[in-house]
Amino acid sequence: MQGHPGQDPASAELFENLPEVDRERANPARMYDYYLGGAHNFAADREAAEQVLAMLPETRTFARENRAFLQRVVRYLVTEAGITQFLDLGSGIPTVGNVHEIAQHLVPSSRVVYVDHEPVAVAQSQRMLADNDRAIMIRADLRHPDLVLQHAETRRLLDFSQPVAVLMISVFPFIPDEDDPVGIVDHYRQACAPGSYLALSHSLTAEFWPSEVEQAIKLYESSTHPLHLRNPDQVAELFDGYRMVDPGLVFTSAWRPDRAVTDEQAKESRAVAGLGVLPE
Repeated sequence: MQGHPGQDPASAELFENLPEVDRERANPARMYDYYLGGAHNFAADREAAEQVLAMLPETRTFARENRAFLQRVVRYLVTEAGITQFLDLGSGIPTVGNVHEIAQHLVPSSRVVYVDHEPVAVAQSQRMLADNDRAIMIRADLRHPDLVLQHAETRRLLDFSQPVAVLMISVFPFIPDEDDPVGIVDHYRQACAPGSYLALSHSLTAEFWPSEVEQAIKLYESSTHPLHLRNPDQVAELFDGYRMVDPGLVFTSAWRPDRAVTDEQAKESRAVAGLGVLPE
């Protein structure tokens, strides 16, 4: 069953008190929430998401595999890399299996700073984290790294003299080339200590999708954030300065899967993902 705010009275009341929310135009973060079965979306989001799913049913698989990658990579970072500090950029609307839930379950002292500028994502996250003194949501645009890195809550929770994991999960498809994605990543990289990590996933260009993807891309053009798909080589450029952790940049579901994944199943991710580490 797909969600909507009316299923959660507390959320519905919260959203009504957010006058800056554009309820008339679909928003990719809220559409993504709908793909995952979440309850934090509006009629315009659901209508647009259903149009996408009618053209590309694979979109729901893409969203779920992307979410599963986030959960696997956080477990790896905590249990195998010893990371307990996370900066989750463009974190989106919270749903089950958030970064702080996974990290703090494994190591209770783990600290997480979420960053987003979508009002529903920010409000819902702040409500969820109200009683958690080791996790915070700040409203900011990741395209302005200095504002994010110098934010009082970022400085309170994260010690950049020690390794930090920067998470950029499916966020760059909504950032155009003219905003210099490579430069954005580089700015965050320079703020991090050796031994820090970058986890990133990115949906792929049209040749990796069925032919209907062009229609879906046009639909996103009328949303608050149009799509900017990239090929694997372009995504690999975002890891400049990092050493890739095995298995490198691969289809999302093929990154350290919990169970065997065939090549054909991996391609159904329609996205690639990887983890890089800053050399000591």
